[in-house]
Amino acid sequence: MILFLGIAVLLYGLDKSLSSEEGFAQVKECLTSPLAKFVIWGLLSALLYHLVAGVRHLIMDAGVGETLEGGKLGSKIVLVVAVILIVLLGVWIW
Repeated sequence: MILFLGIAVLLYGLDKSLSSEEGFAQVKECLTSPLAKFVIWGLLSALLYHLVAGVRHLIMDAGVGETLEGGKLGSKIVLVVAVILIVLLGVWIW
């Protein structure tokens, strides 16, 4: 639920930033605060984890990693890849 509402807020900010130069300046000013950066990092981190887990499920739909051992290994790989991407995202945001 939080992710759904967060994406709605991000889309509103995108719309406002694309509407005019003043709107862009307002959104840019809002996004310079550390709290806003932290919230955006949190939302995008959740989206990245969701994306990586979704790719895992697509791979499992192709018949790879459907055993119990394969599922455990796949979940560990998802966690490692997601953590690496989330850290890189944090470096990019800050």
